[in-house]
Amino acid sequence: MLRHLSIKNYALIDQLDVAFGSGLNIITGETGAGKSIIIDALGLILGARADASSVRQGTEKAVVEGVFAVAGNAHVERFLADNDIESGDELILRREVSTKGQGRAFINDTPATLAILKEAGEMLVDLHGQHEHQSLLRPGTHLALIDEYGRLGALAGEFAAAYADGVNTRSALRDLRSRREELRDRRSLVEFQLGEINAVGPEPDEEQRLERELTVLENSEKLFSATERLYRSLYEGESALHDGLVLARNELEDLAGIDPSFAEAHREASSAAAIVDELAKFIQSYNSRIEFNPGRLEEIRDRLGALTLLRKKYGGSLQTVIARCAELAAELALSENFDEEAAKLAHQLEACVVRASEIAGRLSNKRREAGKKVATAVVAELRTLGIPNAAFEAVVTNRPGREEDSLIRLGKEWFTADATGMDVLEFHVSANAGQEPRPLTRVASGGEISRIMLALKMILAKSDRLPLLVFDEIDSGVSGRVAQAVGESMKRLSQFHQVVAITHLPQIAGCADSHYVVEKTEKRDRTTTGMRLVDTDESVREVAKLMSGAEVTDAALESAKVLIHSKNR
Repeated sequence: MLRHLSIKNYALIDQLDVAFGSGLNIITGETGAGKSIIIDALGLILGARADASSVRQGTEKAVVEGVFAVAGNAHVERFLADNDIESGDELILRREVSTKGQGRAFINDTPATLAILKEAGEMLVDLHGQHEHQSLLRPGTHLALIDEYGRLGALAGEFAAAYADGVNTRSALRDLRSRREELRDRRSLVEFQLGEINAVGPEPDEEQRLERELTVLENSEKLFSATERLYRSLYEGESALHDGLVLARNELEDLAGIDPSFAEAHREASSAAAIVDELAKFIQSYNSRIEFNPGRLEEIRDRLGALTLLRKKYGGSLQTVIARCAELAAELALSENFDEEAAKLAHQLEACVVRASEIAGRLSNKRREAGKKVATAVVAELRTLGIPNAAFEAVVTNRPGREEDSLIRLGKEWFTADATGMDVLEFHVSANAGQEPRPLTRVASGGEISRIMLALKMILAKSDRLPLLVFDEIDSGVSGRVAQAVGESMKRLSQFHQVVAITHLPQIAGCADSHYVVEKTEKRDRTTTGMRLVDTDESVREVAKLMSGAEVTDAALESAKVLIHSKNR
């Protein structure tokens, strides 16, 4: 939902700030007042192309900002997370255009590319009229709309998962088959390298352990003499530290018996004597274990030399060498069991084809059923909108495929598919009797396109994810009963979406939940376009203007009151 739109220094607009309500928001105003300028400005924050000439004369930069309520919109939340943009209950889209032709775009104050801005806009707004931003004119959206209408999301997701499994399995099989000759040619080298590594048999962290042991063995004499001296000075010498501490401890014990203030000193002396005793025991034990082993010393040096050669040849560390050994072993096992592995993958691929094909067939049938229901409902809706001879079809086609490339097989035929399934779906329409339905994108009449869009939106309203629909003079070319039907359809549509519509017909304006008037004013020889929300009384007058022109008669006012009351009761 669009909560607020701010436009500054754009075309004839100096500064415009307007809050929109839920339901049906109607915009009226005299011809040339600048209603479409507001829609054009909205298009800027939806990713439309900017023109430096649209910057208001005498200013350097135009700024358009829209604040959208997006709480609970999972699609928007995923989009923001994927693009590292901070999320919240509101989404703010901002576009700046300078007279120098430079422009900047922001989403929640985070700089964004125009492509990202456009992607965000397409998740929030569907804009209909003399504009390019029309989702139903993009055939790529038709399949998703039918899936949502038919509640086929779960089945489509099931197919996407099966299709991904098939793609991955087929890729693995192709990779394996492409390696057949390579594996055969490399086998002798692999066997030699694997044998060379296994002959040494390196272990993780082995070098560190050996280097520590080597250091100890190379310094065994120094360790022996030093620990011997330490033991004598601590425990066995004439002035052994342990004996002195025991004597001090005993003296302090006698003194503590006389004066208790020596008690703490006695405890510390006892502790020191115990520590020295433990230290002496450790040193004596270490000294007794010291080895003078030239054979072990030479063995360690040889082992370290062999490990160093392996590292230089196969990697920078033993971990790399060990990993390389595992790769070589796997490659050798594969070359020895190639046919078995290929057969296993081929069997897996066949299972994937069977599963994906079964799901694709069910999905395609359900899409055709949903398409027929949509077509029947759209034709009925178009009759109420003044196109009595309309024909509408949701045309589903399937493209032939080749066995080597396809994952979908129905009977003996193969079909091309992607993650969405095997179907290509496009809406076809005819507005006149005797004409074959043609792709929606080729329908020429702007008025007919608008009503077809409205009819589709009415049918797909509950499933369409877009929160805001904008109609720029959708009533072009209609009047009387048809205009009344268009207004009623838009009113019903606004129960599911926020709708913003520019109109010049009283039958539609009278349906408004919120009514805005666009006006042109002149100050100091400068023309400015503004827009304001009007209350009920003024809305009656504006609707009456649409009925009778600039001079509002009492009869027109009374008719406007009756019209508004009948539309909103």
